[in-house]
Amino acid sequence: MLVDPDDWSLASESEEVIADMPAALAGRVSLETHAAVMEVKTGVHDRVPDAVAELAGIRHAVTGSLAEHGLRAAVAGTHPTAVWADTVVSSQRRYQDIAESTRVLARREPTLALHVHVGIPTADDAVRVLNGMRAHLPLLLALSANSPFWQARPTGFASTRTTLFDAFPRTGVPRAFRDYADWVKSVELLVRAFAIPNPSFLWWDVRLQPRYGTVEVRILDAQTAVEDVAALVALVQSLAYVELEGSLERRVAHEVIEENRFLAARDGMDARLIDPHSGGRIAALDELSRTLSVALGHAYRLGCERELVSLWRLAERNGAARQLAHAHKGDLRGVTAALAHAYSPEDAFAPERQLLQAA
Repeated sequence: MLVDPDDWSLASESEEVIADMPAALAGRVSLETHAAVMEVKTGVHDRVPDAVAELAGIRHAVTGSLAEHGLRAAVAGTHPTAVWADTVVSSQRRYQDIAESTRVLARREPTLALHVHVGIPTADDAVRVLNGMRAHLPLLLALSANSPFWQARPTGFASTRTTLFDAFPRTGVPRAFRDYADWVKSVELLVRAFAIPNPSFLWWDVRLQPRYGTVEVRILDAQTAVEDVAALVALVQSLAYVELEGSLERRVAHEVIEENRFLAARDGMDARLIDPHSGGRIAALDELSRTLSVALGHAYRLGCERELVSLWRLAERNGAARQLAHAHKGDLRGVTAALAHAYSPEDAFAPERQLLQAA
């Protein structure tokens, strides 16, 4: 999010800012649906630490570029105080088309997510990973929840972004597909009927991206600190490997995934999820422990075990919990200031210190 440090409100200046950015950021920073938001993306990496190092560098460069415009950047699932009247849709054709299609939905407050692409060798392998990752979506959401405020008030949800984005079409948990041919048949029907121009308009929590050869996990709230990005990306990569090798044999009913998703959005890591094996409830922390026991061996092979283990720190105090802890006397400008102070790399690796200073 682009924010004005005078009052920490949204600043709808992404087009002007991107036009002035140095050539080194070309292809790494781009427009998004809302003119107060920019998308930051890394290149392709084999190892999580390398991707995170590039992200830290991009954030550092973006911080310097924004300073020339008197602006700051901040990351969370939602802006704590923005209202619909603050929203401006980007002028790019894609986003104007989205606004025309979704109407009032595109003119609400912006929501921000962390998207993680994992390269998969074959199309049918990708469908198998897609199907398997569905069961992990609630835990990923609980860990990443980072949007407890909306329109300057607490919502009672750890991830308000999830509930807001669910108003859009083609969102939520996708169904399981038999194979790649089944996926193609389903998507081609939507394209032929002119419901969508291409598969990138499927905004599911996890989706295939055939043009990149990836499975893209999209359920995560955007993360304030780079180290939190690292932990979540390590978990996504490790779980994709788990599902690719078929080392976690379980089938979870779609209804259970959907209910757990709601519980995770509402309660974050305090959620008591439905255990599809026992039929009872399991604490999100216990589900994390069970998941890590399966994923850690794969993380060692992938070289991201250090980042994966750091999930325990995030589990103890995720972004939503930090924001709530630093909301004082109903004035949420300090929360937005804390998000901005934690944005650049040197600050992101000490988020607690920066949040305390801002508060």
